Amino acid sequence: MRIWTIADLHLSFGVSNKSMDYFGPAWAGHAEKIAANWLSVVHPEDLVLIPGDISWAMKLEEAIADLLWIHQLPGTKVLLKGNHDYWWGSLNKVTSVLPPSIHVIQNNVFNWKDVTIGGARLWDTPEYTFHPYIDFQENPREKTKDPIQADLSDQIYERELQRLEMSVKGLRADASLRIAMTHYPPIGPNHKPSRASAILEKYGVQICVFGHLHNLKAGLDLFGEFNHIRYILAACDYTRFQLVPIR
Repeated sequence: MRIWTIADLHLSFGVSNKSMDYFGPAWAGHAEKIAANWLSVVHPEDLVLIPGDISWAMKLEEAIADLLWIHQLPGTKVLLKGNHDYWWGSLNKVTSVLPPSIHVIQNNVFNWKDVTIGGARLWDTPEYTFHPYIDFQENPREKTKDPIQADLSDQIYERELQRLEMSVKGLRADASLRIAMTHYPPIGPNHKPSRASAILEKYGVQICVFGHLHNLKAGLDLFGEFNHIRYILAACDYTRFQLVPIR
């Protein structure tokens, strides 16, 4: 019985013209790579955490094919919304289409055996930047940033902090392992603390898994254990499309 994580699946079985091949040869056949690696390590009794950017679908019904693809793989899965999960609406609507092996974190907590899991998506923050650590590539799918939306970034981050605290303060006190899922990194490079990491510390989180960062330069060691929390970057291109063991 083990726990695994992988993020940024960017599946597109329910929509056309969304191949990740745009982003370089490493992404060619990426879903098949993920499935092969998943089947090689995950057993039906295991837990898999997927912190965001699950599907390129724009509508909930378009995401069902991707959710079914995840469902047919072994294990119990827990999903968190990413910044590209435009299909993800209210909790009631999302849960209404979830296959039985999939659960979601959205202002709530998921308890599994002796493990308790909470979290929130988060957002960009002026507290730190990863720009110096990224080999930037043109993103043909990146929307032009709305200047009004850019001005609201601080408000969005503040709202996400509230959601994070709402969730993790509900983590079971008697659990042997307390995990947080975020999509954006809750801590800066080289363990630069943030308001998000302070919340995780306040509520005794032991492990935080996240994604979002792509094209990181080789040889970097940006995350690890800090103030008794183990921070794990699980973006699938960073992990070479392999699941990362948590326990």
